[in-house]
Amino acid sequence: MKKRILFLFAIFCGLSCLAQTKLDSIQNLDEVVLNDNKLIENGKGFKITVLNDSVLSKNNTSFTNLLRFNSNIYFKENGFGMVSSPSFRGTNASQTAVIWNGISINSQLNGQTDFNTINTNNINKVVIRNGGGSVQYGSGAIGGSIHLDNTLSFSSHLKNDVKLNYGSFDSKNVSLVTDYGSDKFAFNVGVNYIESDNDYKYLGLDQVNENGAFNNLSFSANLGYFISDNDVIKLYHQSYLSDREFSGTTVTPSNSKYEDKNSRSMLEWFRTASAYKSSFKVAYLKEHFEYYQNKDSEFFSFGKVNTLVLKHSLDFNLSKTLSVKSILDYNYFQGEGSSFGEPNRNAFSATGLLQYNPNSKLNIGLNIRQDVTSNFKSPLLFSIDGVYGFSKYYKLKINASKNYRVPTFNDLYWQPGGNLDLVPESSYQIDLGHVLNYKAFQFNLNTYYISTEDLIQWQPGASGIWSPENIAKSQSYGVEAGLNITKTFNKQEFIFSSNYSYTVSENVETNKQLIYVPFHKANASIAYRFKRFSMFYQHMFNGEVFTTADNLKGSFYSLEPYDVANLGLNYKVIKTTKNQLDLRVNIDNLFNEIYQNVAFRPMPNRNFNIQLHYKF
Repeated sequence: MKKRILFLFAIFCGLSCLAQTKLDSIQNLDEVVLNDNKLIENGKGFKITVLNDSVLSKNNTSFTNLLRFNSNIYFKENGFGMVSSPSFRGTNASQTAVIWNGISINSQLNGQTDFNTINTNNINKVVIRNGGGSVQYGSGAIGGSIHLDNTLSFSSHLKNDVKLNYGSFDSKNVSLVTDYGSDKFAFNVGVNYIESDNDYKYLGLDQVNENGAFNNLSFSANLGYFISDNDVIKLYHQSYLSDREFSGTTVTPSNSKYEDKNSRSMLEWFRTASAYKSSFKVAYLKEHFEYYQNKDSEFFSFGKVNTLVLKHSLDFNLSKTLSVKSILDYNYFQGEGSSFGEPNRNAFSATGLLQYNPNSKLNIGLNIRQDVTSNFKSPLLFSIDGVYGFSKYYKLKINASKNYRVPTFNDLYWQPGGNLDLVPESSYQIDLGHVLNYKAFQFNLNTYYISTEDLIQWQPGASGIWSPENIAKSQSYGVEAGLNITKTFNKQEFIFSSNYSYTVSENVETNKQLIYVPFHKANASIAYRFKRFSMFYQHMFNGEVFTTADNLKGSFYSLEPYDVANLGLNYKVIKTTKNQLDLRVNIDNLFNEIYQNVAFRPMPNRNFNIQLHYKF
């Protein structure tokens, strides 16, 4: 691991020096920023939340914590730093799509993304889109989608960013990022290393989190080059290496560990003209895991999938008010694993998007998609969305769609238990949203309904072997509310933001709430800044969740509601036009709350994190 760090650090330093040499001979130019804007342009009727740099910096311990305290999403986490999976609008983890620079990165093995394997250190923007998005983003985008975007800035600049963290449980975090740009060439490159003993105390018990240590190394590089006035070649890459011990529960010890070796590379040719925009992407993704039942043994089980993606999109303006987009997408998946053999899958999709914008008040989108996938038939998908501005203060949004999820390799081929007779899940949803904007005040309110058929569930058979079946029909409905207030006076800035969700997600046959879906979840954040000093306070409430399908109450059948608070203090030790040094102290679980979000897996007690953040 140390050799890997030194190697990546050498690459980082070399690119930094190269950028510094070139910068000296370049004039200042107008800034050009390139990223995938399809999310905004073709989703006017959806609720979309953008988490900017200031929000990303507050929860630097994990991506899970970032979203837990700044969105309506509920997370199941098997202890801090362990496997983390979302529940978006009452759906399960495999029904939430994670999109990296326009392509899905959900695992082809279990259909999910472990949010504790995502590092946002060199991610410029995180966007949350609520509601069904399978037409644009494919399998799994039933509850919503989370987008990780890297932007390239073609202006004359060189920025370096160094973060050093040390915290409770002997936790260490080192991060280095360089961002360079000129009128023709731009890149950003980053490396991040995290390790922790993770041996926190179980509050209220005479135990600690044993066998919970972890470390991970991530590297990212993004480059862009104008080969002509209208053509840009972009290259994106991410690598992630992780070694995690898997902690046990309060009643069952563990001596296992899990290793991740994942990488993503994508080459894009982007062309723009007066009437159209064209993007062609070629991507290669690798996911690989090794699981050791006994970490001291050489024996392990494994699984891996190599994915090839070819994707072309074309935006064409038919008139000033009407535009169309076509997307052709081909994916080839090749898997291999101890428990599922060597499966493979071909998937092709054709998508048409139409956007009608007759005036400044109205925008309507009509979308359709057809997939052709080996092994089973995929449904025809559609979506419609619209927004109407009744005044400069109030907008009404609406969207409806049909969405789906294909069975994963684990669902089909896992031995013993895989089921080759599974069909894709299908889902219908409708969403009505209200947006109020008045000066420093913004309020949004959404109500939604989701009906899902052929839900894939794993359950034990007569022999005791677990196997998936298309047996369940579920429905989810609820309310989401968000409030943001920003006020500046006398060189002081106050920012207040909050989210609340009421979620009913139930099995239609039993009318019982699905497990690990809270009826109530809320969070609020207050930030204050004056000159060199800033601070924030975050608070999250999570309602009771059931851990068994029969919805019994009690310590063995449900998890009690809990409140968790975080506090952060920041002071700019150095602040000049070229250099900035910040000293930050974060206190998580400020009031030492006893809580669990997965049964028998307590979360950390009060803990501290100190950060030095240097920009130059």
